[in-house]
Amino acid sequence: MIDAARIKQDFPALDQEVRGNPLVYLDSAATSQKPRAVLDALVGFYERDNANVHRGVHTLAERATEAYENARTRLATFLGAAPGEIVWTRNATEAINLVAHSYAMPLLGEGDEILVTVMEHHANLVPWHFVARATGAKVRAVPLREDFTLDLDRFHDMLGPRTRLVCFSMLSNTLGTINPAREMTEAAHRVGAKVVIDAAQAVPHMPVDVVSLDCDFLALSGHKMMGPTGIGALFGKAELLASMPPFLGGGEMIQEVRVDDSTYKAPPHRFEAGTPAIAEAVGLGAAVDYLTGLGMAAVEAYEQEITAYALDVLGALPGIRILGPTTMPRGGAVSFTLEGVHPHDLATILDSQGIAVRAGHHCTMPLHDALGVPASARASFYVYNTRDDADRLVLALDKAVRMFAGTA
Repeated sequence: MIDAARIKQDFPALDQEVRGNPLVYLDSAATSQKPRAVLDALVGFYERDNANVHRGVHTLAERATEAYENARTRLATFLGAAPGEIVWTRNATEAINLVAHSYAMPLLGEGDEILVTVMEHHANLVPWHFVARATGAKVRAVPLREDFTLDLDRFHDMLGPRTRLVCFSMLSNTLGTINPAREMTEAAHRVGAKVVIDAAQAVPHMPVDVVSLDCDFLALSGHKMMGPTGIGALFGKAELLASMPPFLGGGEMIQEVRVDDSTYKAPPHRFEAGTPAIAEAVGLGAAVDYLTGLGMAAVEAYEQEITAYALDVLGALPGIRILGPTTMPRGGAVSFTLEGVHPHDLATILDSQGIAVRAGHHCTMPLHDALGVPASARASFYVYNTRDDADRLVLALDKAVRMFAGTA
């Protein structure tokens, strides 16, 4: 079972005051805090093993290479993949761009369709706009139902013989909606489309197995799953990666270079040009170990519990509108508006009381347009958040309401 109060002690950044109040960190959907084990792994690498990878035969280079590749193997195991199917990237955004440029650009043509959802993060929209402009393909979006879940009837209706790619988030960073990834993947494959899953929000919060999902590509970011910034990964089925040209050219991804031509390594190294984020990969490996130690089923169960509690206490506030499902299961990102208070003002007031939330469009402008609101506030819960954190959020929101009503 998860003991959030004890787990919180593993995260040094959470043990501080902000503006004279104990920090309540509710912005993990943007970036998670890092446990001591990850920080120690980063420092330990730089103190003992710092060298470039795959290029040297001296001891430090061999240790760095081993640590770097071991991290790849641990992440692959975490996802149910083979190590050769894991490409290191800077983040999920770069991973999706890699698929867009190396897989989609050469294959798509005029009239082909890329099916997305209206709830997508910009990282899973803008790369497909690049593809559409370059190839003549069209980007189409599946709408929502009134309960903030995906309209699956429309999804199935929109699939067709010209659908080449189906690209969707497994867990919405704004709504907390969990999409039926396996069902959507099976439906996409029936019409011959390939599937790209944005799992940046899902991988930190629930068990994710790429074999069970049968997805073709899956993207994640390390910094949302307790790892460092500047490191992410793309899972791609081995046969698809082998068919794709390199995304970037230069050192490390080459096999042989001549003045007038060059050949390239097999995946995944074909897609990893230049000196990679070695220490960051090592740190992500440590984050994977930490999450594995907690157990992802236990992480998911606890987050369902703490999110359900937060929704209950938030729902009791007058003037609040929850943007997302109010029943379980759902993710821990809880976006909302408060009548008469702009989300940016609200976030500022909360910060004055030591509570960190997000305010804005959360990189989901089309979704906010569909909801008819320009912006929202978002409190996102993770395994180190407690009921006391949710209670402090509600007390601070109540104070904000009274302040703007002139009764505080």
